[in-house]
Amino acid sequence: MAETKNPTPSREQALGALLVRHGVITEEQLEQALAEKERSGRRIGDILVGHSWATSADLAHVLAEQYSLEFVEILETPIEPDVIKLLSERFVRRFRALPVKYLAKNLVLVAIGDPTDIVALDDVKLALGINLTFCVADSNDLDRAIEQVYTQRPTLRIVDEPIELEEELPVEVDLSVIVGDAAPAVILVNQVITQAIQDRASDIHFEPQERQMRVRVRVDGVARELASIPKAMQQPVVSRLKVMGQLDIAERGLPQDGRCAVRVAGDSIDLRIAVLPTSHGEKVTIRILQRSSGCITLPDLGMSQQAYDTFKRAIDQPFGCIVACGPTGAGKTTTLYAALEHLNTDGRVITTIEDPVEYEIEGVSQVQTNSKRGLTFARGLRTILRSDPDVLLVGEIRDDETAEIAVQAAMTGHLVFTTLHTQTAASAFARLQDMGVAPFMLANAINSIVSQRLVRKLCTNCRRESSPSAAERAELGVDKGSSVTIFRSGGCKHCSDSGFLGRTAIYEVLPMTSSIRKLVGHGTEEIHNEAVRAGMVPLLQDGYRLVLAGETSLDEVKRIAGDGH
Repeated sequence: MAETKNPTPSREQALGALLVRHGVITEEQLEQALAEKERSGRRIGDILVGHSWATSADLAHVLAEQYSLEFVEILETPIEPDVIKLLSERFVRRFRALPVKYLAKNLVLVAIGDPTDIVALDDVKLALGINLTFCVADSNDLDRAIEQVYTQRPTLRIVDEPIELEEELPVEVDLSVIVGDAAPAVILVNQVITQAIQDRASDIHFEPQERQMRVRVRVDGVARELASIPKAMQQPVVSRLKVMGQLDIAERGLPQDGRCAVRVAGDSIDLRIAVLPTSHGEKVTIRILQRSSGCITLPDLGMSQQAYDTFKRAIDQPFGCIVACGPTGAGKTTTLYAALEHLNTDGRVITTIEDPVEYEIEGVSQVQTNSKRGLTFARGLRTILRSDPDVLLVGEIRDDETAEIAVQAAMTGHLVFTTLHTQTAASAFARLQDMGVAPFMLANAINSIVSQRLVRKLCTNCRRESSPSAAERAELGVDKGSSVTIFRSGGCKHCSDSGFLGRTAIYEVLPMTSSIRKLVGHGTEEIHNEAVRAGMVPLLQDGYRLVLAGETSLDEVKRIAGDGH
């Protein structure tokens, strides 16, 4: 069996030298990467991308040149349906080798992301069974292309006949398994949820309109349309979602809340389902909560050094309360779990009570609330305190009883972590006082309060360099004469033309000094100003740090943080 091209590496040009020649990296970066390669054994490409010195697209272009192969923009290249049948989906996903098209009757073009993996390429040749030639694609784009090929977008059709739904829902639904005669509503809902998860969505909104049902997903904090469902399918879809959440199908006039677990591509994911009656029918919102076997560490949070030092001092205390503040979806639980990971040693007993358990940490006892059975935060917290914990996490303070128990626990020798919905760190005191907690108890119990938000990160493939205006320099605190570059959002296929890809956090960490303890019970403004004097950097100013580092844009920080107070 012959092939027109074989990915034999060019011995005259090394990958690093090519990247330097093309101006992707500097000689100094190459030397550092080679030294790190010697220490760690990692591939140089992974090291360069990990340091953000190069992108996966940069590597793909240079690898194509190094191995004398064609580079293809795989997301913009039509994939021929017939050629896909030559390899199984499992094989394509495992070896990341996607047949693209026939170049001739017995010659196939196959896209790969890593031409250095000679063993995998040989396996592809053997599995294909006909002549082939390789081309190189951006590895990230290749993964997306494979998902697009094997994940069918929601196919919508009007169904007139009655739709039968299952009477009982299994503990966990595998969305990839669809029975041959499954109702169209079941297939449609499975496809929408699967696509939303693959798009990294945090929420799905099924919104009834006058003539259709609009489906929108929230990705990186911003909603965008995913699909449009014909009006005739609206009620069957809502009924299917109610069945998944174990809700009352017959009840259409009252709000309902439910939950279920699904399995997508082998991953187990929790869904929170909320149904709300509207003028055009019932709106259903799904919150996607991906389970994880681990969580990030304290350094991974990306706090400034000042915020990190204040936060670490607070959590290293033997007792007291640390409160994380911010709106829903601000990353509060992630921050607190990083703290628990830091404290998770054999010498400490750690217990959590949450709704739901979002991360699973080995060695930590985790309890999920169940209001239908009477297991509320307050009731569960009382029982946990009788089980001799050193550290406990209360997922959220929602009522007076939970607030009082948590603060008392912090005053009686326990280290307590919890979350609260407030705008700023300083306003948390007033919120807890509104819940009936006395100021003297807060002054003695609180170790630190963290307020945070998530801002979108600029897509490194399309961000645009810019010189800040005089007003922007003043806002960022940059001297007129100093040279500084900031970045603004662009738009490309990598980020779905949004200009942003992924999110990171900005923080304000309030240090609990003796002066602040004396001010508890006074105005929020006084506490905030004293915290700033004690070294706290407000949210907006912390966002400026990320703007100057090129991680996000000034407009994005101002959109999220407002005036910072």
